[in-house]
Amino acid sequence: MLFVSPYWPHKATCASELRSRHTALALMEMGSVDVVVVDAEGGGEEWETISPKEFHVAGPVQVSNYPNTTIRRKLGWVLNPRSIYPHGCGVDGDAMTRVARLAADYDLVWFFKLRTPNMFPTWAWPRSVVDIDDVPSTYEQSVWNSSVSIRDRLLAGVRLVNWIRRDRLLGERFSVLAVCSEADRAYLRRLGVTTPLHVIPNGYERPTVMPVWRPADPPRIGFIGIFDYQPNREGVEWFVRHCWPLVKRAVPDARLRLAGRYSDGDLAPRGPDIDGLGWVADSTSELLTWSAMIVPVQIGAGTRGKIAQAFSLKCPVVSTPLGAHGYGVANGRELFLAQSPEDFAAACVRVIRRKEEAREVAERAWQRFLTQWTWEAIKPRVWATAEDCLRLER
Repeated sequence: MLFVSPYWPHKATCASELRSRHTALALMEMGSVDVVVVDAEGGGEEWETISPKEFHVAGPVQVSNYPNTTIRRKLGWVLNPRSIYPHGCGVDGDAMTRVARLAADYDLVWFFKLRTPNMFPTWAWPRSVVDIDDVPSTYEQSVWNSSVSIRDRLLAGVRLVNWIRRDRLLGERFSVLAVCSEADRAYLRRLGVTTPLHVIPNGYERPTVMPVWRPADPPRIGFIGIFDYQPNREGVEWFVRHCWPLVKRAVPDARLRLAGRYSDGDLAPRGPDIDGLGWVADSTSELLTWSAMIVPVQIGAGTRGKIAQAFSLKCPVVSTPLGAHGYGVANGRELFLAQSPEDFAAACVRVIRRKEEAREVAERAWQRFLTQWTWEAIKPRVWATAEDCLRLER
């Protein structure tokens, strides 16, 4: 099998990288796997020098910019749902030829993230699975819903219509599709996609020892995520601007802890009693001291891996409904859901003041985590997806 991903398989510093890595590891239990890294993230030189022990990396493919700046490209993007380089970047023709020749020798080609095959100037891939991860049109729908100005709403509407047209054609391009949730599968079915469609949830490692939640005093509310990712950055900015003053009014000694790449830099918001921690090597020890993990996401698609991470540590969660999308959880059962600033802040104050209730909610989330969101529980879904593609091709 050929596994094509934007992430180096031995790198696991965010939820998407973890999903890519564990998907590749699951496939390795079925047969031999070679990895091609489409280095859309940049900085590949650092990871290329580290020899991955588990994986054979067939080679990296560099990405160049192909911006939709000319009239021809703009019209192509608006009018043609099969136009190439929809993200404004991709690989050149030589790289395409090399990867296409390589792919011809494999029984199955697995693309991680829909953005990855979109980097290539080709349309259809035989014997292929694409783990869509984030359905593009659902992301644009969330942007459209949150847009305030007429201009932003109009631009978001154009992007939304275009991505809906592209998403409807996914069956032309790949043999089998995979998404993160039943909600995303139902959405694609409503668009008319009839290709075999599997659900592979997001997950997290099961701790080697039973997690013990010990909220710190003074209390800590925390967020973990990369801050060069727009949904994370804008969600935390919304929380700091609209919710944090309300939390501080009720709990004056509370602190907000921001963890993850660039959380200690200019991309992260600043304010009273906000600690930007940057990249935290031992995130487990940090999360176990939080009264709650917040997921104040206002835009986005797919499912948030940080939800599964919090569940794996019995850390209570306060999230927007969009932040918890795809997990099938309920307010007050596995976590606390809130949309308005007032309700979100009240939920944060609630978990600080009512520790036993928060502990019970986190325990219910932990029990579901054990059966549904560990990588061991998810692995058979990866196998079933690959087997479906191989069976179809046979």
